[in-house]
Amino acid sequence: MGALVLWTLVQPNVEAKMALTLTSSAFSHGGEIPVQYTCLGRDLSPPLAWTGVPPGTRSLVLIVDDPDAPDPKAPKMTWVHWVVYNIPPTVTAIPETASAGDLAPEVRFGLNDWKRTGYGGPCPPVGRHRYVHKLYALDTMLTGLDKPTKKQLEAAMKGRILAHAELVGTYQKAQ
Repeated sequence: MGALVLWTLVQPNVEAKMALTLTSSAFSHGGEIPVQYTCLGRDLSPPLAWTGVPPGTRSLVLIVDDPDAPDPKAPKMTWVHWVVYNIPPTVTAIPETASAGDLAPEVRFGLNDWKRTGYGGPCPPVGRHRYVHKLYALDTMLTGLDKPTKKQLEAAMKGRILAHAELVGTYQKAQ
């Protein structure tokens, strides 16, 4: 029997564009975030990985927030859980329990809504909340920032975003 041969025509000097994607080995998109990554568990940051960083990327930014605060039936604010920036484009993952010592020396942390740097896991007062993990590829390193808030970081990123990916996890405290 003959083998099936598929040919792909590749034009010279044309790069295939691969979409930026963000995943976690701890939960799937739209899935439940395990308790160890929440305030009722060990409050560990979840493992995150990505592919498809576009050419020309100089740094990556990760923001994790909850648009359902305080109550998903009547949200009033978006609660910021984690702000990480200046991740080198050669980095393809953040390990579970990421801290400054686990990451490249140029990586910086901004302030979350608990007014501290670092990860603060899901801790919804009521109902099932969505936790949006947003990864941005930027055409620059961000300088002149000192523990920025999400709002300050977003202002610094304006006009510099090459690609964006999201991973949503959900969590509700046991009744």
